[in-house]
Amino acid sequence: MRLVLLGNAGAGKSTLARQLQARVPAARLSLDAVAFEAGSAQRRPLAQSVAAVRRFIAEHEHWILEGCYADILEPVLDHAEELIFLNPGVDVCVAHCRARPFEPEKFATPEEQQQNLDNLIAWVRSYPTRHDTYGLLHHRRLYDAFGGRKRELTQPLRAGEALGLGADCP
Repeated sequence: MRLVLLGNAGAGKSTLARQLQARVPAARLSLDAVAFEAGSAQRRPLAQSVAAVRRFIAEHEHWILEGCYADILEPVLDHAEELIFLNPGVDVCVAHCRARPFEPEKFATPEEQQQNLDNLIAWVRSYPTRHDTYGLLHHRRLYDAFGGRKRELTQPLRAGEALGLGADCP
């Protein structure tokens, strides 16, 4: 498995990646881990982020990359066997963001995460109109250009369904 999960914040990328990992042994890389300077909201230089993803791909035979960073994915996408574009709509993404459990890899405290929620929701709502690397336009271009197996999912999906095993599989 060499899979990329792409979509807006709250689209279900991390959840699906964890579900898939439970069924199929594969290393998982959240692009958040390589996109930013350690402990900062400052983006790393793109070349450093791409190099980190290339190292990850070289170190693992089976992997899942997940994130909203089309600029990081574009140079490495030719290594993927499959691309799943999670596009359930802004309202679903907002609901997922509101229901998100505490993410200690991103925030020092649950209170800090809660304080950031309004900014995150505003950012998620701008997805259809943004023209940056995180927006629908760029994601659509990346998806359309991908020559391998690809699927666009407009509803949340369980791992069994993502692997083509049917809806009754966890």
